[in-house]
Amino acid sequence: MQVGNARYLKPGDLPDEIAVFPLTGALLLPAGQLPLNIFEPRYLAMFDAALTGNRLIGMVQPAHGEHEDKTHAPELAAVGCLGRITSYAETGDGRYIVSLTGVCRFRLLEERSHGQPFRSFRIAPFISDLSAENEEEAVDRGALLTAFKAYLDANKLEADWESVERASNLTLVNSLAMMSPFGPAEKQALLEAPDLKTRAETLIAITEIVLARVFGDSDTVLQ
Repeated sequence: MQVGNARYLKPGDLPDEIAVFPLTGALLLPAGQLPLNIFEPRYLAMFDAALTGNRLIGMVQPAHGEHEDKTHAPELAAVGCLGRITSYAETGDGRYIVSLTGVCRFRLLEERSHGQPFRSFRIAPFISDLSAENEEEAVDRGALLTAFKAYLDANKLEADWESVERASNLTLVNSLAMMSPFGPAEKQALLEAPDLKTRAETLIAITEIVLARVFGDSDTVLQ
C-alpha cells in the first residue's frame, strides 16, 4: 500500500497505538480520501502531534451515534480505519483543512491515557488490507455500476462516467462506499465487510433497500 510518500507493506510499518478521531457518519476506507475541517482545540492538538510524528490518525465512529464532548467520551465502534495526512493547510482563522488517505482498518483494543486532550488506543491493524488489490477480480463490477446508476437516476444526479470507467475496482468500491449518503450503521457495515467483494455486495444490497423503500420496487429501478 502506497499512501502519499509512505509505503505500508508489513506489520512493522504500522503503529501499535494511535490517536483516534471519533466522528459519527464519517467513513474512511483503504485508498480512499476523506476531507476534514478541524477546528476543536483537542483535535487541532491531535493533528499537530500526528504531523510531527507518523502522520497517522485513526478514524472511528461512536458506537451508538453519540457525539463526543468535553465531559462525555462515548463508547466507540470496534473497527476504524487508519488514515495518513496527505494534504494539510492552515486557514488563517485557527482551522486546519486536512485530507486523510486510508491505509488499513484496525480493531480497537484497550484505551491508553497519556494526559492528552484526545483519546488514544492500542490497535490491531488489518494487515490484509495492505494488499487488497489482490481482491479486485472478485468484484462484480457490472452489478455495482448498475446499482450506482439506478441510484443516480432515481435522485436525478449525474456522475463523471469517464473517471468511473478508469477507476480500479478497489478505488470504485471504496470511493462509492465513502460517498454514499447512508447512515452511520450502514457506513459501519461497509467498513467491517471482511473483503472487497463483500463490501461491494453490501453496498449493492443497501442501495437496493433504499431504492425499494423510496420507490417501492428496486427491481424496476435497477433495470
